[in-house]
Parts: sequence; structure tokens; C-alpha cells
Amino acid sequence: MKKIFAALAATVLSISALSASAQTLPPPTVAAKSWLLLDASSNQVIASADADMRVEPASLTKLMTAYLAFAALRDKRLSEPQEVSVSVNAWKVDPSSSKMFIEPNKPVSIENLLFGLISVSGNDAAVAVAEAVSGTEDAFVQLMNREAQRQGLTNTHFSNPHGLPSPDTYTTAHDLAILCRNLINDFPEYYKKYYSVKKFTYNNITQPNRNRLLWLDPTVDGMKTGHTSSAGYSLITSAHRPVPNGERRLISVVIGTVSDQVRTQESQKLLNWGFQNFDAVKLYAKGQPVDTPDVWKGSQGKIKVGFKNDLYITIPKGTADKVKTHLDRNDPLIAPISENAKVGTLKVTIDDKTVAELPVVALESVGPAGFFGRAWDSLRLMFK
Repeated sequence: MKKIFAALAATVLSISALSASAQTLPPPTVAAKSWLLLDASSNQVIASADADMRVEPASLTKLMTAYLAFAALRDKRLSEPQEVSVSVNAWKVDPSSSKMFIEPNKPVSIENLLFGLISVSGNDAAVAVAEAVSGTEDAFVQLMNREAQRQGLTNTHFSNPHGLPSPDTYTTAHDLAILCRNLINDFPEYYKKYYSVKKFTYNNITQPNRNRLLWLDPTVDGMKTGHTSSAGYSLITSAHRPVPNGERRLISVVIGTVSDQVRTQESQKLLNWGFQNFDAVKLYAKGQPVDTPDVWKGSQGKIKVGFKNDLYITIPKGTADKVKTHLDRNDPLIAPISENAKVGTLKVTIDDKTVAELPVVALESVGPAGFFGRAWDSLRLMFK
């Protein structure tokens, strides 16, 4: 069943679908094996088809390679100006595949490797990046799979850093949406620098970015193409467009089309459909109390509860006035309560139909009361 108006679980690393009952707008027909449209502003899947189907990622694999390279830069294990030697292993990667044309023993900067990896999808750059991060390609692949587990990519496995065909390399549109959202959120500066580049020159060879939407849609600023004869043509696209009081970002994942032209037009179709037919409405700001319920046996009598991040919800255009919320608390709330501990669930409804259920957390910690305070509240609870 196509998952329309599916809500994301309020966690950092996973997305999950909920009821489609509140959504009546039919999704577009997309000429792809598998696809998904994610509203990154609200962390909601607007629509999808066969999003959990196991697929060959091809060069979409390089999203994880880039994520780990960015993590190494963040952690100061690498630097962008740092130059590394190119191994024969990196240079000799399938010569018929996409390359940035690095050469053995000729130093190349991490910055250039990342441009070669992302903008021209160099398989040689992927191996060189892997070796720079982890020492060997095999060690890097182990790191890729550990990171996939950490991010909750339960239907994903990697066997190389570039995505050339292997039975042990597979993923889903759903998992790729999680990875893309995390890359943008965790490394916004690197995303902005590397993913919108339209062409790249190295070794006197200039190559274009294969993501045609970078030229066709000025709101598109990434992300990645993928193609092998067995996988077909795939494209993940991210676009941000201005809305009242800010910007809104959508991510489309289109897997296994028949041509470059089709993956481009189907991605554009999905993005336009999402922007034209849905709004992301802000319900609560980060740290804004949703409620201040009573606390029992605590060092204070009340506690502020809400969300760790701004809470948006994606809804069909024209339905904002129909949105209602209801907080189901895990009463009685008994101290000690740690900050960020789940204390209830916020149910979001439209026309009395639940469209999302989101965990509400403690915005502060409450320690235990003294002996007499706890004893008194124990007695009060007996008669509550």
C-alpha cells in the first residue's frame, strides 16, 4: 500500500510511517521501481511506493562514503587541505566506470577527493577517501556498516565504498531517505559546499555533475545520481523553497528508472507535487513547554515537557485550521525524572483522525524529594 501522509517517529536517526486515513490526495504516478518523498522540515514521509523494497544503490552508496568523510573532518581526523597519496588500489578501480582520474603516488587533497566523489561520482575517489579515513578499503566498509546500524538503516549493507555491483551491497528508498536527511542535518556546511557543484576539473579534465536538476531547478541544491545496467537510473534530489517564516526542504528518492531523462523528470514531478499540495506547519518551538504537569516525590512540584527540536507537521494545503493536538501523559510522573526522558505522547489529528503520534519529553530534570516529601506524596498517591 502506498504510504501517504506517513509521520516520522521523533528520533534523530529513523523515520516511520503511520496511518494514511487522514490523507485523501492521491500521489502521482512515478515511473520507478521504488520511490519516496520526504519533507525534511517536518521529518514526514509525504508519499512512497515500495520504499522498503531491497534495491541496488549503485553510486548512491557514495552518500555513506561522504557522510563518514565529513565525520572525519568534523572530528579532526582529516582536514580538507590535507594531501594523501593515491594507491594503485584506488587508481585501478574499474576503468570503464566513472572516475575523477587520480594517479598513483600523485598527492591529492581531501577537498579535491570529495569534489571528485560527490560532483563527478568518481569510483577512484571513493576508494581513495576510504583509505584516507580508515587506512584500508576493507576497514572502511566495516565502518560503513557500523554507521548504517547506528543510523537505523536496517535494510542496508555495503561491501565497497563506491557502489559497483555486488550481491552484498543493497539498501532501500526508506533507508536512503534517512541517510540523506542525516547528512544534510549533521553536516550542513559540507553539504552546501560539495553537493551543489555543477562541474569539477581535475587533472585537466572537466566533468559535469550528472544531476540535471541542478541546472533545471534553481531550488535544487543536491544530492546524488546512481546508475549501473542492473540497477537502472536512480536519483536522490533535495530542494529548498521559501515559505512564510522561513524555508522548506523536500527530499525525493527515485530508484530504478529506465533512463537519465526519466529519473530527472520523475524527481521534478515529485518535488513539485509535494511543494504544491502540502504545507509544513510549526506546532511547537524547540524547548517550548507543551504542558507543565505535576511531579510526585520530586524536588519540585511541576515539570516542563515538550520537544527537543522544533516540531513541524506536514499537512495538505488548506487544512491548517483543522489540526488539533492532545497530550497523553504517562501519569503519575514520579521523580527522579531525567531531562529528555519520555513523559507522554502528543497525538495530532485532522477531522478527528490521528495523523501522527510523537513522543513528548521532559525539558528539565527533576531530582527526588527528601524522605518526608516522598513519604507524603506516597500517601497522597494512595488516595488519588
